[in-house]
Parts: sequence; C-alpha cells; structure tokens
Amino acid sequence: MAEEALLAAAAVILLTVLAGLWRVLRGPSQAYKLMAAQFLCTGGIAALLLVAYAYGLPAIVDVALLLALLGAFASVAFVMAARVIGTR
Repeated sequence: MAEEALLAAAAVILLTVLAGLWRVLRGPSQAYKLMAAQFLCTGGIAALLLVAYAYGLPAIVDVALLLALLGAFASVAFVMAARVIGTR
C-alpha cells in the first residue's frame, strides 16, 4: 500500500516536471530557461528518491545525488558564461 502511494506521488511530480519542460523549450529568456532546468532537476531528484524508497534500492539514491551535482554544475556554468558574455 505504501509503495503505491510513493509511486503515485512520484508520478505526480513527474507530471509537474513535464509542465516545466515546456518552460525550458519556450522560455522568454535564458534565465527563465535555467530556472526551469533547475526545476526539472529538483523534480527528477524528488521522483528518484521516492522510487528508491518505494523499492528499497539505495543505488537510485546515488543517481539522485549525481543529478543534484549536475544541476549545480549547470547553474555555475550558466553564471560563468553570462559573466563572460557581459564583460565583452
């Protein structure tokens, strides 16, 4: 029973992430697109953690941590690129 509830919550989170994907594709500016990509990362992490807990697979937690790390690197890369473009 609890596993079904966790998987349903993960499915709801993934549906909201799909709504955020629209913003990544159609965002008005680069900053909006970055924020939507961060939302995709956060939603993906939440869904992965729920699935990991539901199935009792600690390896999926490692994948969620890797996704968090990649999302942080993407934000840093965006800020550094914006800084370089702004100084030209």
